[in-house]
Parts: sequence; C-alpha cells; structure tokens
Amino acid sequence: MNLNKTGVVISREYLNRVKKKSFLITTFVVPVLFAAICILPTVLMMNVKEKSQKVAVIDQSGIVMPYFEDTEAATFTDCSGEDVEVLRRELSDRGMDVLVVVSPRDSTGSVAVQCYSRKPAGVDFYDSIRSRANKAVEQSRIEAYDISGLDQIMKDVKADVKVGEYTLDESGNATVSESSIYMILSMVLGMLIYMFIAMFGGAVMSSVIEEKSSRVVEVLVSSVKATELMFGKIIGIALVALTQFVLWIVLTVVLVFGAGAVFGFSEMLSSPDMIGAAQTGMGGVDVAAMAQNSEASVIVTTLANIPWVTLIVCFIVFFILGYLLYASMFAAIGSAVENEADAQQLQLPVTIPLMLAFFIVFFAFKNPESGIVFWGSMIPFTSPIVMLARIPYGVAFWELALSAVLLLLTFIGMAWASARIYKAGILMFGKKSKWSDLWKWLKQK
Repeated sequence: MNLNKTGVVISREYLNRVKKKSFLITTFVVPVLFAAICILPTVLMMNVKEKSQKVAVIDQSGIVMPYFEDTEAATFTDCSGEDVEVLRRELSDRGMDVLVVVSPRDSTGSVAVQCYSRKPAGVDFYDSIRSRANKAVEQSRIEAYDISGLDQIMKDVKADVKVGEYTLDESGNATVSESSIYMILSMVLGMLIYMFIAMFGGAVMSSVIEEKSSRVVEVLVSSVKATELMFGKIIGIALVALTQFVLWIVLTVVLVFGAGAVFGFSEMLSSPDMIGAAQTGMGGVDVAAMAQNSEASVIVTTLANIPWVTLIVCFIVFFILGYLLYASMFAAIGSAVENEADAQQLQLPVTIPLMLAFFIVFFAFKNPESGIVFWGSMIPFTSPIVMLARIPYGVAFWELALSAVLLLLTFIGMAWASARIYKAGILMFGKKSKWSDLWKWLKQK
C-alpha cells in the first residue's frame, strides 16, 4: 500500500468534510446544546418560582385540615360543611385552583382524598396532599390507643441510618464518594462512544455508497488502489471525528464557564464546603464528619477522585480502535451495495453488537464486576463501549491493556478481511449483494 497515495486520500476526505456547512453547523450547535443541558436546570431552579395553588378543602373527617398549612406552593381555605357538588361547579368563580375533599374516617381510622381541578396540579402537589393526610391519620391512630407518650415513642423508634460511601487508595486513606456520580458518568461515556462509533462509522459507509452510486469510484481506483482508498477514507473521517470532538469539548467548556461567570455559579463552586471537599486525604472515617458533608461537596469530592487522566486516555484509545474496527466493516458493506436501502439487511449483524454493548452498560453501574460486564469489556465488538463504562469504578491495568490489545488485533484481522471485500465489491454494479457474495469475495485471491 502506497502511503503517499493514502495520505492524499486522507487529506481529500478530511478537507472535503470539514468545509461542509453541515460540519460547521453541528460543530458549533452541539456545544451550545451540551452547555444548555448543563446550565439550564440550575438556572431554572435558581430563577423560576412555582405558581402558588389556591386550594379549597372540605374535610369531612375532622382531623386532616389542621395539617394543611400554607406554603409558597399552596394556600388552603377551609370550606368544610359546604356542598361538594356546588363547590366543584363554582371552583373557578371563587378563584380556586383545586378542591380537596377528605372523606369521613372508616372503621380503620383511615380516610380517602379526592382532588378536583381544571388542570392537573402536578406530582409534587399530590404527593404533599398524600403526605399530610397520612400524618393526620397516623396521629389520630396514635391518640386512639390512649397510651401516654406513645407519640414520642413512635418518633424515637424511627430510624434514619445514613450510609457513607468512601473510596480507599493503596495506602488505606479514604475519601468521600457517591455511587450515583459513577453511574451517571458510566452511562454518559457508554452513550458517547456508542453515538460516535455509530455516527462516524455510518458516515464511512454513506461516503463509500455515494462514490460508488455516482461512479466517482471508477475514476478514483484508476489512480489509487482500492485498499488505499478504503483506509484513506476511514482515517480521513477518523480525523474529522477527532477534530469535531475536540472542538465540542473546548467550546462546551468555554460556554459553561462563561455562563457560570454570568449567572454566579463560580461563587457557589468556590464556597468553603466545595473547597474543603476537593482536598484529598482522609486518614480515617469519621461518622460525624461524614454527616457534615453537604451533597454538593460530596459530588465535588467524587469527581476529584475519578482517574481523569486514565479516563481521557482510554476514551481516545478505545474510541479510535472501536471506530477503526466498525468503520472497516461499514466500508466493506458500503462497497457491496449501491444505495442505503440495500445496505440495511447487510449492516444489521454489524449494529447488533453495538446495541448489545449499549445494553450491557446498564449492568455496569449495578454490578461493574459481574461476569457479563467483564466479558463485555473484553470481547472486541463490545469492549469500546463497555470498558469505558467500567473505568469510573476502577479497572486493573492488565484488564485495560488486554482489552485494548484484543481490540487492536481484531481490527487488524477485520481490516484485512474488509479490504478484500472492498477491493472486489467496489466495482460491482447492477447486482444486489448478499452475505454469500461477501464471503465469496473474501475467499478470492
């Protein structure tokens, strides 16, 4: 294979794609969407105030109304004794949003609650009504036993055990951690790898089909070998993917920190709790100290404990190798067909391992050391996605190395097979190819 000619193909493929309007649009729009996903929830929580509900209450039990205390989210008006049907009809005229009807107590001392409104009041509102009614019934039942101090006894026996999560280093030092952070990061990494491999691998197949259907490939193979064209196309699109990915990261970080300065997130991140949480090294675990850790500080500490350097390096390595593996298979499929419709039946066996790997990711955060997750991170067709999902939980170096070597060897074998198929199929026209045809081309010398 002539490296100079392959380099020309790489340059052509790269420059043609980065100059397209679609590349420029997605490069600058996607970071805006990522930044919005990061920023908008916080901005909404800081600035959006919930509309206060005006609630009319008909308490037929005589025990629940005292528990309906006014809050910023709802103000309650006692309408006990009024006719339910009349109040339902006049609810809007009287300026009320919701009618809450509490039934008389049954033989067990419980009640039933019905809520009427023109528009659904929201899950939080209904949960609040349910919680207050439950408290009223519980208190009524406690009083019915007529046992002195029973209310205090019931409060004393209730337990609220806090479970602290700590990660130990090789020296036995512990740092606070939060498993939900690992779960979110695991899912995000798995989804990113899946999305990038499927998107850019599909781009290789579409490019091959486009050149074949337009007969441009006949001109190209007169100047370069088919294998040089295939690898040039794969590597060129890989460089496009890396360029776009780097730009996405840089632009997203700039937008998030810029928005943080505008909305004052930087002050929140520089609070004493945050700074203290980010400091590493806890010689021992203190339950009292654990209780003092705020939720935000635990999140920051957990993020600080993640092996970011290993994670970034492995992301690049497994993305490149995973992309090369699947891109070579997509290129072979693209060479065997003349349009996207014909490619559907051929690409299904290729996309199934990708989908399977994506589903295994959901097991990774439940049990990262389970057999299905371990083997999913070793089998080359699923390892690019599953291994990235395992890394936040900690993976031994030998496992990372073995997985990467197996993936590399599989890519080399698959690239050899795909090159043989590509060489034969790229100039085949007027016939709908089947898997048997691909097998025949593979065996050709």
